[in-house]
Amino acid sequence: MRYTLEVVSVPVSDVHRAKTFYADQVGFILDFDLDGTVVQLTPPGSGCSIQIGQDRTGMRPGSLEGLQLVVADLETAHRELTARGVGVSEIQVYARDGVRPRLPDDDLNNVGFCSFADPDGNRWIIQQITDRRP
Repeated sequence: MRYTLEVVSVPVSDVHRAKTFYADQVGFILDFDLDGTVVQLTPPGSGCSIQIGQDRTGMRPGSLEGLQLVVADLETAHRELTARGVGVSEIQVYARDGVRPRLPDDDLNNVGFCSFADPDGNRWIIQQITDRRP
């Protein structure tokens, strides 16, 4: 049996503001908007979407953490999001001795990360994966 994760509800306080952030700033594709009661957006290339809307979840707005996006080129994603006005953290590397700032010669595959939050404080992580090793 194959199970696929298709939709994650993101708790927000202002649906219009969140829709604008995710569509216009982060670049998610707007799948549908049912008059603000349910809005679904999908990261480009993703098989999983997010839904925002009034009373979509019992979670408090801004309480969601650890949603993770994967990209092939973290530096390009960081530049694009920054240019769109998203407050993205600096790129970090998860190394054997802990988390550290990126160095110029770092291979970011699997170990390069940055993060951002939506206007309510829901926190997202972006990871570079260019090669999935067995």
